[in-house]
Amino acid sequence: MNDYSPDIIERAKKIKVLVLDVDGVLTDGRMIYGTYGDELKNFNVNDGLGIMLMKRAGVKCVILTAKGSRVVRKRAKELKVDKVYRDFHYKIEALDKIKKKFKVDNNEICFIGDDVIDIPVLKRIGLAIAPPNAMKEVKAVVHFITKKSGGYGAVREVCDFLLKARGDWEKVTKRYFE
Repeated sequence: MNDYSPDIIERAKKIKVLVLDVDGVLTDGRMIYGTYGDELKNFNVNDGLGIMLMKRAGVKCVILTAKGSRVVRKRAKELKVDKVYRDFHYKIEALDKIKKKFKVDNNEICFIGDDVIDIPVLKRIGLAIAPPNAMKEVKAVVHFITKKSGGYGAVREVCDFLLKARGDWEKVTKRYFE
């Protein structure tokens, strides 16, 4: 916790909903198309466990993406993500839907984004985070930048931080240390 300012730790304690972009955050941002037009994406298994630990702590997990591919829906289903908001090219339009569905305000939302379409949301929520592979314009508006890149554990890094800041880490990981 020493890497984070007191302000960021206080912001993290309030988080009830974790919102994740997909390309460049849950993945490395590359899109691979197979011969038959199928889309392939690389997801990090450590990120997946982080999301499951967050859910175990009672934090709602949401995917907010400009696209709506089958592979993202499949990954979201595997992880039991609470809601997928897809096809939002102007992502701020989804923010009120998220707040209404989960009965939270801006200060209770953490969003991890990496591109300019994420900026309107990042500027309004309680804890705005970007991976180091984010656009420089995004890095300029977030509260902090992860050490790990999107698709390479950035989401897990955030999950672990939030769980520790909220005081949930030991509760949700206890069974693994017994």
